[in-house]
Amino acid sequence: MKLLKLVPDDTNIKFLKLRVPFFVLSLVLIFGSWAAVLVNGLNFGVDFAGGQEVRMTFEEREQAPVASLRELVGGLGYGEPVVQEFGGPQTVSIRVALPEGAEDTPGAATAIGEKVIAAIAKEYPDVRTDGNDTVSGKVAGEFRDQAILALLAAMAAVSIFIWVRFEWQFGVGAMFALVHDVSVTVGLFALTQMEFSLQIVAAILAIIGYSLNDTVVVYDRIRENLKKFRKMPMAELLDLSVNETLSRTVMTSLSLFLALIPLLIFGPPSLFGMVAAITTGLFIGAYSSIYMAGPLLIWMGVTSNSFVPTEGAIERQEKVARGEV
Repeated sequence: MKLLKLVPDDTNIKFLKLRVPFFVLSLVLIFGSWAAVLVNGLNFGVDFAGGQEVRMTFEEREQAPVASLRELVGGLGYGEPVVQEFGGPQTVSIRVALPEGAEDTPGAATAIGEKVIAAIAKEYPDVRTDGNDTVSGKVAGEFRDQAILALLAAMAAVSIFIWVRFEWQFGVGAMFALVHDVSVTVGLFALTQMEFSLQIVAAILAIIGYSLNDTVVVYDRIRENLKKFRKMPMAELLDLSVNETLSRTVMTSLSLFLALIPLLIFGPPSLFGMVAAITTGLFIGAYSSIYMAGPLLIWMGVTSNSFVPTEGAIERQEKVARGEV
């Protein structure tokens, strides 16, 4: 039985021929994304904007009905709630956004929590209320700052890893590709005003991991080819390396895409933003590995002889003694 090959073995696409216009496009996407963030801002969810948190335990159930609760509370008019298990399968934390000014009005936030509790108690008489607390915008802002620091730390760690694994030029290329991928994803949320929550931070971390994986595969092949083809022009060597790893990139991206499409179409609304972010990062990550991470090596002066160990005086004397020179 003949195996199906989406990318033929003799594929020879001249990716680097268009590296300048694509690099300009990437810069436009980066600056355009952050311009959208500055102009439109991000539609922060309850995780990052504050709100009212209600904690409840379903004593007569083995597991809390999270999906039903999300639908029930979402129909109360306080936006998309954040419903998740809290400490155990029977206990949930329910967070809803507060209307403007409610946090500053005595009793208003607590009243909203009581409405949520009453609606759930009417539907589930076995429920026990464990808490009804207001999450201030200041606390949520500190939470948001910590999430941003976590993303920056992850990107820095990735670049340092590639620097140690390869050379500093590769670390710079990987960092630039990651900045590109994260910027475009954040820009998407600024343009569409989809809710930006902890789920999206998790999605961006997944994008960083995927982009790193793809970039390392390409860089590893580049390093192998640098040892094999000493006289090959750098642009041709990069094209060769990308074409040799193209089959793996296509198969990985296609497999993930086939898994994400049903979630985008049939998945719950609460997961749509996260899945949209991962899907965007899937394509952006593959694109940046080809048109960002690779061409930067050329512009940083990497050649086929850049990493050849230089011969010292002692090594040369030993060669002369052996009659090799």
